[in-house]
Amino acid sequence: MSDAAKAAITNIFVLMLENHSFDQMLGRSGLPGLKVAPPDASNSYDGKSYPLYHPAPWSMKTDPGHEFPDVLRQLCGAEAATAYLEKCDKGTRKDPHPVDCSQCHYPAIDLSGFVSSYATSTSEATGTPPSDHYGDIMGCFDTQAQLPVLYRLAQEFAVCDAWHSSLPGPTWPNRFFVHGGSSAGMDVSPEMNSELPWETLRGFEYENGSIFDALKAAGHRFRLYQDKSNAFSDKPSHAWQGGWISQVASLKGLSLADIWSLGWFKGDVHARRADGSATYAEIPYTFIEPNFGASFFSKQREPNGDKLDGPRYVGGSSQHPEDDCYGGEALIKFVYETIFGPESPIRDTSLLIITYDEHGGFYDSVAPGCAPPPGDKTPKGQEYLNRYCFDFSRYGVRVPAVIVSPWVPKGKVDPTLYDHTSILATLRTKLGLKHLTERDRVANHLWDLLSEPAPRSDIPAVLPDPVKPPAREAAADTVPDDLPLPRSGNMIGFLHVLLKAEIELAEKSGERAVADIVADFHRMTTHAHASAYVAKMKAMLDALETR
Repeated sequence: MSDAAKAAITNIFVLMLENHSFDQMLGRSGLPGLKVAPPDASNSYDGKSYPLYHPAPWSMKTDPGHEFPDVLRQLCGAEAATAYLEKCDKGTRKDPHPVDCSQCHYPAIDLSGFVSSYATSTSEATGTPPSDHYGDIMGCFDTQAQLPVLYRLAQEFAVCDAWHSSLPGPTWPNRFFVHGGSSAGMDVSPEMNSELPWETLRGFEYENGSIFDALKAAGHRFRLYQDKSNAFSDKPSHAWQGGWISQVASLKGLSLADIWSLGWFKGDVHARRADGSATYAEIPYTFIEPNFGASFFSKQREPNGDKLDGPRYVGGSSQHPEDDCYGGEALIKFVYETIFGPESPIRDTSLLIITYDEHGGFYDSVAPGCAPPPGDKTPKGQEYLNRYCFDFSRYGVRVPAVIVSPWVPKGKVDPTLYDHTSILATLRTKLGLKHLTERDRVANHLWDLLSEPAPRSDIPAVLPDPVKPPAREAAADTVPDDLPLPRSGNMIGFLHVLLKAEIELAEKSGERAVADIVADFHRMTTHAHASAYVAKMKAMLDALETR
């Protein structure tokens, strides 16, 4: 580690994208020194072998499963997953069955079930793929040709090839780990429930608070941005489809009103005082969310001709599997060039971490190892969010992570074990903060990567343009009035973020009783109801976003 680098860094930025494994994104990049899948890597399903191959499809036919049971099957095989779930699945919230969680131990991992899971999982409500596409889950991008922005950054800076998601499960608990060193026991996606913490004005809560609580308590500022206007997709989704709804705004102490549009980002970062110094140097931590695309109300035709309904997350900048990667590549390019371009006053004093929340169901060749459990208690009212008796003693699947700074050597490959709580460890050791949980207390920080004696002068000012994929037929987005809402998933989480925001606004204005707002929310049963609610809240929140 360069002591000069750690002292010089004033700004730490995190851009977290969606749902890709390390091997899928970088495993066939040809970059030297990376730990990647061997040439003969494969999975078998229904008597057929499916080898690893490249190039990967630009987008997936259906959304690969990545809920806890899906990942269990991917990592451990169908037989072991079934045995675990028969013993350890507590059942639905309305009809739980007693389980002795002390008898629930994560099975041995053999990485045998990725194709099996993709061929059979229906947890994401987009249907199963046609049989001639089962092997798509084993595809690896031709990184240089398909992902030129990510490839150039990996060439120029550091790749962490042992960065794992924080648990073998879905988006929401993994994103909670980056904000609080824990998911407070949550091993599932949000569920429709009359007792959710969002409905009490609390928001999602950690026993020891979030990193944002810690920053506030220590007198440090932070900033939250999102691609609200969907400025980067080649085929942007509609605002009423909800891609602008922030996941981090679900936390206690934060609100949708705290999330700034990325349209402000360049002006904020480049602002200077009269003496030429950077005003943004006063903001040590910035977290950036993509636009999540069509998170609501998509309707598509399954390959066998049956109509299915489920969010596809297309037309955003998150790089979700059913979307292409163009929007995310354009977002990465914009964020990098804003921070490290020639006009930036914080070019030499910034660290940018680009990573992915979880693997999205895609094959990876490295078995996740044992992890230190966070050791925190689950706040009252959130206990039911631990459905599968998971004790958090296992990391999730490996995901891409690229570490960017002029203080990072060119072409560095780092085999150090990291997970999302390494972001917290990096902040903690820079700012003198206390750890939040046992997981982030022992997590490896990133400072050793900043080993140059002085900031490099040869970093690129401009990155390549993203590559547009071949044209494809757009999915229908009509909304049948009688289409019922799902009981769980990202859609439910985003709706509750909106509910939390509406309650917060009502508390400030005194115009409506919270009980009435919650009652109206629970009368919402169809996609048509939800689309109207999203549109109403978008207009309400847009009116508040002034500077």
